[in-house]
Amino acid sequence: MQKALIQNLRGFAADLTQKRVRGHAILLGLVVWGAYAFNISTPGLKDREGQLKGADFLHVYVLGNIARIHDGSMLYDAGRQAALGVRLIHQDPGEAYLPVYGPQYSLIFRPLAGLPYGVAAATWMITSALVYFLCCGLLLKACPRLKDCRSTIFILAAAFPGFFYLIASGQNSILALIAFTAAFFCFRARTPLAAGLAIGLLMYKPQFGVMAAVVFVLTLEWRVILGALITGVGQLAAGAAYYGKPAIDAYFEQLVHMNQNASALEPHIERMHSLRAFWSLLLPWHAVSSLLYAVTALTVIAITVWCWRSETPVELRYAIFLLGSALVDPHLTDYDLVMLMPAFLVIGDRILLAPESDKRDAARVLTYVAFCLPLFGPMLKMVHLQLSVPAYAALFLVVASVARKGMQGAAATEVVAVSSSI
Repeated sequence: MQKALIQNLRGFAADLTQKRVRGHAILLGLVVWGAYAFNISTPGLKDREGQLKGADFLHVYVLGNIARIHDGSMLYDAGRQAALGVRLIHQDPGEAYLPVYGPQYSLIFRPLAGLPYGVAAATWMITSALVYFLCCGLLLKACPRLKDCRSTIFILAAAFPGFFYLIASGQNSILALIAFTAAFFCFRARTPLAAGLAIGLLMYKPQFGVMAAVVFVLTLEWRVILGALITGVGQLAAGAAYYGKPAIDAYFEQLVHMNQNASALEPHIERMHSLRAFWSLLLPWHAVSSLLYAVTALTVIAITVWCWRSETPVELRYAIFLLGSALVDPHLTDYDLVMLMPAFLVIGDRILLAPESDKRDAARVLTYVAFCLPLFGPMLKMVHLQLSVPAYAALFLVVASVARKGMQGAAATEVVAVSSSI
């Protein structure tokens, strides 16, 4: 049984040639982006389904306008924000948003607030796409074994479901990718304080930093912690300076009561891809699902801490850190998956092109399915099983196992033909 499974795994992995994967990515990209282009090819701000184009951008557009009129009393008043949104776009957007961001967050979008909604949304989406591909290009320079398949990598990046959801939703996760990409290069350069400064940028969505907070405290990375505190606290100080102390007080009060508003924060749990969402979707008992989330999250954290303390090259340790961060994040939605791009590229460079082994083959198959499965999350709502999460967890364990066995050393020294595989 095990032998047959290994043979099937090797056969599937062998079929994942660069040519075939490239073809799959082109087909996937044409389907999702073609369908999206058709859906938004309507006059006005609503698409063919009657939804606001770039719907999630409306919330930050409203926040930018709050910064523009300098009215901090509106930052955590959902009713007044909804009314402002209607006035700004001259129609009912169809959705309301819970104000949970720190006061400093609104300042980022103040420059766009003076533009009409459609122009502002398009500007944000185009900027996000350009920054996304810039990050991919920079990361490729740190992955020399991928240099001969750059065009394939960019096609894969364009077809990645996380990127599609980021642009289609008008979301803000490009900020997380910037932070994680900057931290990656800082860790490679052995500048932990600068890495911490980059990690601290995640203060706009603190749940992104759950793994970082635990790992760097337990591994006594005090310079990383100091850097994160500087930019994290600095953001709140900027918000307080602009709006006054009442805005900070209202923000922390909102955080305290966040659990009471969980249903409003997570109206589409089938679009979430972390351990918490997996257990919540699978089991109808909140206490049991919460316990299983705690147990599995602690396991992932323990493995990540162990790997970070190891002698594994920092690139592979960082890939493990990113996969672990995604798994333990209590609120990881499909558009947030762009944060994993550094991990995917490092895994491709260090493992997928390594000498033949069972772990390499497993990593190839798991990377392939982990790349595609987020697209099918909404379709799996009826079966209450988010398949992407087991795929990410299995990939996390395989990469951690590779780090433990030292396979990455072989990957760095042995020349493998890139043109025949990915």
